[in-house]
Amino acid sequence: MVRVISRLDIKGGNLIKGIHLEGLRVIGNPVDYAELYYNQNADELIYMDSVASLYEREYIVDLIKKTAERIFIPITVSGGIKTVQDVEAILRSGADKVSINTAAVKNPSLIKEVSDNFGSQCMVLQIDAKKTNLGYEVYIDGGREKTGIDVLEWAKRGIDLGCGEIMLTSIDQDGTKKGFDTDLLEKMSVIVDIPLIASGGMGKLSHLDPLIEKNLADGIAIGTAFHYKLCTPIDVKKHIGYC
Repeated sequence: MVRVISRLDIKGGNLIKGIHLEGLRVIGNPVDYAELYYNQNADELIYMDSVASLYEREYIVDLIKKTAERIFIPITVSGGIKTVQDVEAILRSGADKVSINTAAVKNPSLIKEVSDNFGSQCMVLQIDAKKTNLGYEVYIDGGREKTGIDVLEWAKRGIDLGCGEIMLTSIDQDGTKKGFDTDLLEKMSVIVDIPLIASGGMGKLSHLDPLIEKNLADGIAIGTAFHYKLCTPIDVKKHIGYC
């Protein structure tokens, strides 16, 4: 069954959303939105602090605790996670998994450390991908910095190091409401043997069809379409035939 995941990008305790991971605008209180999507039958929730590597993020622990008191589905947290100690603090607050991008690229051994200490199911490798003249390139620091690393090769290495899932965000499609990057997802789905979460571009229910028909993802992370009431988690489940 394809998991329907509510993606909530946060900054300074506020729910935000942008386009291509830029031009961020405040949407509202993330805990309220998390509860709304939980009540609308989302399978999971992911908090993504896209600027956590640049700003203080003490608020995240309190945010997780408040959310875990009100919803009862798995919570994944991403942003500013650099050490095993960071992971432990986040899990103790009520999260179930962590998703790591920048720190994993800068220190790949962190993937193995998290997997060894907390289990591979806890370690989600977050990959922010953008199409360049090199093909699909890994970007870090909230999509601001290019790395020169090939997305597919990085995914293979992440799997070898022990990640249990990959969350693949298309920077080109993020926030555009124009549909997923199916070319990227097709390339990735061929090489991975762990769950793959598709993120970036959902704008209407028909955008789900190629992913379902071609079996391109095990989970679908949706932000803009939910926040702007273009559809709900239950609408997504009905469309793909789960209820």
